[in-house]
Amino acid sequence: MADDALTARAPFGGLAISAAPGNGVRVAERGGLALATVHVRRGQITALTERVRARFGIELPPGPHRRVAGDVAFAGIAPEAWLASSEEDSNGFARSLEAAIGDLASVADQSSGYAVLRMTGPKLRETLAKILPLDLHPRVFLPGDVASTIASHVGATLWRLEDGADGSPVFEIAVFRSLAGSFWHCLASSAAEFGFARRETLSSGMPNQ
Repeated sequence: MADDALTARAPFGGLAISAAPGNGVRVAERGGLALATVHVRRGQITALTERVRARFGIELPPGPHRRVAGDVAFAGIAPEAWLASSEEDSNGFARSLEAAIGDLASVADQSSGYAVLRMTGPKLRETLAKILPLDLHPRVFLPGDVASTIASHVGATLWRLEDGADGSPVFEIAVFRSLAGSFWHCLASSAAEFGFARRETLSSGMPNQ
């Protein structure tokens, strides 16, 4: 009997693109990004805020915002809960986070649980308006803002980065890995009229905006 070994596969790898010509929307999968959820323990929010400031140089955001220092970011996803990420420590981030703040917060490794896509392009906002119940106007949803939302019935966490060199908006979105195909289908369909292009996977070690 053949040995049916399991092979790792990128969540968005091999998914089809059917779109008009053009680059109205450009996407790239975030490969090697370490992720962990952090939920503060009861009565420990002040101590956790101080610990994160001392350990990572980050003021823990009290609401739906994302703050970055070096290769580490904390994004507020719920009351006293955050999605932490690391660009460099892709294998040991959750363990190091647990060692740093585990007495003050529950830490759960999500690196293999989420798929993250970086999105940009001059028609990105028009595309996202079809699938997200959010006002993404540049004066309303600012760089560093975060939203825990629904993208065509798929749960998602969205955050805005600084605009690209060409002036196009840049967003990243995290969805459960098991729903990556469903999200890709709705995003590709929404972007089809504008042109939808996939770039190479963005590996860890790149600037964490």
